[in-house]
Order: sequence, then structure tokens, then C-alpha cells
Amino acid sequence: MTSDVTSNDAIRIRRATARDAKRLTRLVRTSRAYEGPYESMIAGYRVGPDYIEHHEVYAAESGEGQVLGFYSLVLDPPELDLMFVADAAQGLGIGRRLFAHLTERAREAGLTEVRIVSHPPSEGFYRSVGAEPVGTLAANPPAVLWDRPELVIRF
Repeated sequence: MTSDVTSNDAIRIRRATARDAKRLTRLVRTSRAYEGPYESMIAGYRVGPDYIEHHEVYAAESGEGQVLGFYSLVLDPPELDLMFVADAAQGLGIGRRLFAHLTERAREAGLTEVRIVSHPPSEGFYRSVGAEPVGTLAANPPAVLWDRPELVIRF
């Protein structure tokens, strides 16, 4: 990581484009959050150009253009579909900046709440930014082998 990554002024959040597809896919597939028992969830996962063009996908990038994280907001029904922060950018506040951007974007779209089905290790992060637990989604083998926390952020 360059020194620009640690400067909040150098980080910007922008709408992702189809040209970002390979970088976003690489970020998902290399995430340490999905090692071990969670690895099957992202095996072969792809964030394609068509997905980016048809959903609200936003990328956080450094002043040098390095993608540090991204999220995808589905407007109908309102749900946070994806949120990832690059392993090397963990702990720099990127996730909080992305989440703040998401809440701003959701309000602009007239939403009053957004559903989050969380990766189990990420539940603490979502609670720390104001999401409230509302239930648990049961495992759905073979695609998902574990129960997932369901949360809601309300505006």
C-alpha cells in the first residue's frame, strides 16, 4: 500500500463501471474473510460488467486509483448485496466510509431502511455502524453452509 491509502483526503468513492469488474472480482476472491469454512461461498464468484451496470455499485479508491473496497446497494427490495474491503486496507476506515456513503445514497433514493444479510464474522462491524439485528437466515446447503445474521439499518 502506498502512503496515499492512509490519507482519508486521497480516498474517494465513485460509481463503479464495467471496467472495474475484474478488480472487484479479484478483491472478492482474495478476501481473507472467506478463508477456511467460508471459502466455498466465493469459489468461482464473479462481479461481472452486467452486474455493475444494473446495480448501484460504488468503489473506494486511493489517489493512485487502487480499489480499496466496494459495495453494492439493491434498491428494490432495499438490500446491501455486497461489501468488501481489500485485506491490505483493513483497519483504515474504508468500510465505515463505504457504509456512510451507502446510507447517504439510500436516503437520496428515498429508502427508509436497508436489509443486510451478513457474513457471520462481519456482524460486529455492521452493528458498530448502527445496524440492528432482526433475525437469522438459516443455512441453505449446498450454496451456503452456515446460518447468517440478518440486520437492518434504518434512516
